[in-house]
Amino acid sequence: MAEIEPLKSNEMDLRKVEFTQVDQPGSVGLTGHMKGFWTTFSTIFKKPETVEYPEVKAPTQERFHGRHQLNRHPDGLEKCIGCELCAWACPADAIYVEGADNTEEHRMSPGERYGKVYQINYLRCVFCGLCIEACPTRALTMTNEYELADDSREKLIFEKDDLLGPLRAGMLMPPHPMYPDMNDSNYYKGDVLGAHPSQEVNK
Repeated sequence: MAEIEPLKSNEMDLRKVEFTQVDQPGSVGLTGHMKGFWTTFSTIFKKPETVEYPEVKAPTQERFHGRHQLNRHPDGLEKCIGCELCAWACPADAIYVEGADNTEEHRMSPGERYGKVYQINYLRCVFCGLCIEACPTRALTMTNEYELADDSREKLIFEKDDLLGPLRAGMLMPPHPMYPDMNDSNYYKGDVLGAHPSQEVNK
């Protein structure tokens, strides 16, 4: 039989540790289980005592980073010029932009180009706001909308139509010509305040 080695100063002899016998009760039986189920079932139809999301939505801060929006000029032309700087600035590679040239017959923005294709993949977006800082025309901003969950991956890839801001009073749906006697510099300076009758496209 092997001899027991003497304990070191920092070790404890398990044979000298006091212990207490713990009683292990048996099953509560069918009646006990039914009482537990009834407690749970009786609370299903009760009105909750606390009011939380989505019943009450907490207001966001002024500079909250939510869903993006592509903005328009006061006459309805798009601010995006298809420069792709937002896509280059995105650290998550969540933005795809494909620019195209404006023509007098088909003018979407006051500059030489416009964003023909604009996509934001919200499966990748980290809402850092670097794309907003990179935009030279203030075409891309972030709203306070944060409810972006959906039931498929395809629905979380927002297209240009999903991101464009709505037409407000005084705006005309592009394509249409620029404001008379104005150029793209006037648009960027804020000289154009609304639509001009000559901007309407004859159909």
